Amino acid sequence: MVAPTLHENPSASVIRSLLQHAHELSIYSSDMPYVLKAEVIELNLGNGRMVLEVEYAGSDIERYLTSDSLSFDLEALKGPHATERETYSLSNVAVKLLKTDSTLYCLECQLPETVFVKENRGAVRIPFILGMQTRVGIEVYSHELNVPGRLRNLSIGGCMVDIDLADSIAMGVDQAIPGVTLSFPNGDSFFSEGNIRHIRPFGHHGYAVIGIQFTHLSTSQTESLFHYVNESEREVAYRTGTNDKMVYHSPLFIPGTKEKKIQQREAQERHKHAHQSPMERGVMDVSHQLQVGLMYMNTRQMFPAEIFYDCVDTLRYLVEQDRKTFLYALAFLRNEPDWVRHAVQVTGQLIDMLVIRDPHAPQVRGAALGALLHTMGKPLLISEQLPSLKVNMTPAQKDILSGHVQQLLDKLHELNWTPSPICRDVIENANERLDGSGYPAGKRGEQLSETVRLVSVIKAINKLLHTRNGVPPRAPIDAYRRIHETDAAYEKTVLVEYIQTYGLYPIGSLAKFSGGFLAWVMDINGKGMPSQVHVVKNLRFPDTNISSVITHGDLSQIGKLEGIVNPLDYGVGVLKNQPL
Repeated sequence: MVAPTLHENPSASVIRSLLQHAHELSIYSSDMPYVLKAEVIELNLGNGRMVLEVEYAGSDIERYLTSDSLSFDLEALKGPHATERETYSLSNVAVKLLKTDSTLYCLECQLPETVFVKENRGAVRIPFILGMQTRVGIEVYSHELNVPGRLRNLSIGGCMVDIDLADSIAMGVDQAIPGVTLSFPNGDSFFSEGNIRHIRPFGHHGYAVIGIQFTHLSTSQTESLFHYVNESEREVAYRTGTNDKMVYHSPLFIPGTKEKKIQQREAQERHKHAHQSPMERGVMDVSHQLQVGLMYMNTRQMFPAEIFYDCVDTLRYLVEQDRKTFLYALAFLRNEPDWVRHAVQVTGQLIDMLVIRDPHAPQVRGAALGALLHTMGKPLLISEQLPSLKVNMTPAQKDILSGHVQQLLDKLHELNWTPSPICRDVIENANERLDGSGYPAGKRGEQLSETVRLVSVIKAINKLLHTRNGVPPRAPIDAYRRIHETDAAYEKTVLVEYIQTYGLYPIGSLAKFSGGFLAWVMDINGKGMPSQVHVVKNLRFPDTNISSVITHGDLSQIGKLEGIVNPLDYGVGVLKNQPL
């Protein structure tokens, strides 16, 4: 019989609780563009010894260790649908590196004896763990842009906030924050001005964390902050069981009526979340990595070429693995930022069409990288004058945005990265038109390469198929007609090629049937008609979501195909995992 552990290492106990769910552990370093995924192969609750196993083919794994210590994030997905997200981060953990094979390493870690971390200035940092919830509102620009987040740790000096990766584009290191508001479950709140001290990606589900220093605190603010830090410390002690005297929750963390309603609504939204297929996860990972690469360009002043090339290579691999399933997965980017969705969808279709033309064409990789980077100049333009890319823009803001190509080229020059000729061709000319009506240079006809003529048609159709500046999306046949009616702006043979490739009812579009059913088109037959669909709603019961895949032989059960519709008109969307 094994003797019970009389004393459990608190950090090990927290890690054990998360390891019981679907989880990912990531080792990170400010010097490296990638995180390392690691597996926990040993965890001693008594002495806090943890052994990680890492596969790494590079020769510089030591760069992930600083002074014989490492930092890692642990991210777990809990709940019946694995959509409730909980995290735990540790930095400066003592470690010993052992190489066990040519690409296999063991990292022997000694976890700290406490979950409370002492900061350089002597303050104690309280981690928000084991379900502790506090909402955060970050006012990035005065009265212009507010970003929601969740508190991950708190001290009298500042806090770390978990935000959506897409919202990080408006933030930079040393940026002053007009306001940060902490809203505790019981209804209490704390407000302060702040300054961003650091920002980095977090985990693998599209999130980032930012470190905020509280600034210009009054005496009363300081007193309130001490109270909230003390109550948070008490709550951690209660939840981890490190203080036997703590037998009740802190009143601060007992949800009030408002918080209960919010939690109930979020739980209902999570229940609607459909499980992603491996192909959908692959496409979503590319969209997240694209945003991570942008963050490194903004915050670390480095161009992470390997991240972007990996995105291109992943998209090509997915296309060649199963192109129809890939095309269907592209539709699940609808809730990503428009610049990301547009970039990934256009690049995916460009790779698809180029590979269909010639599977061995040498220019595919460079052209695809250009298409992937092309729209990245837009988020680089975010400022007080253009606080968001999500709003309907004023004429002045549209003028600012029209400079996105030059903005990107300037940034690449600043970071000392030179694109290949075909990559630069696509970046510079993807918005040009044969008749000279495009931008930024108004180039014409023979000045535009065959690749650019293809990219411009794919981009133009993609824009018309999605909501843009308040203009609702067009049905595919209407989009094709619009491109055709632009006379000499686009290559007509390329438009015909596009229609022949994707049809009038493209894979990934939402079809409406006469029986009142809405269904995503998963496959089309040789005549371009849907042959397999995923039924998601019966309009006779609009508040009820369904999920049923129907193939050609059974399509008559849901009626005749009426046409392609806008998902937003019927409340059909794709949900992202919600943070705790």
